[in-house]
Amino acid sequence: MVQVEVVKTGSENPLSVIRKFSRRVQGTGIVQAVRKGRYYARPASKTVRKKQALKRIKKQETYRKLVKEGKIAERAPRRGSRGAPSASREAGASPARFGEATPIAR
Repeated sequence: MVQVEVVKTGSENPLSVIRKFSRRVQGTGIVQAVRKGRYYARPASKTVRKKQALKRIKKQETYRKLVKEGKIAERAPRRGSRGAPSASREAGASPARFGEATPIAR
């Protein structure tokens, strides 16, 4: 365990001593190490991870099938997703500048 010690010099303010101590503690990495280990979750076994992956794949296939059959509406793509390029970029349009697509309240 790392020991952190701060000595008060002459007419040093008690608050500055506390600040100096907290800076030294943060510098040693004690606080980060304790916070990191605070909520330890045991890693899942290979079998559990495979079952979760298969369940996720099956769920995705079911969703795609329902969309294809028209039983549910397809979700709108998430903003900022890295998947397929957006429609405006495919058409070759230049990206909209700030405020161009924003409706003006009158």
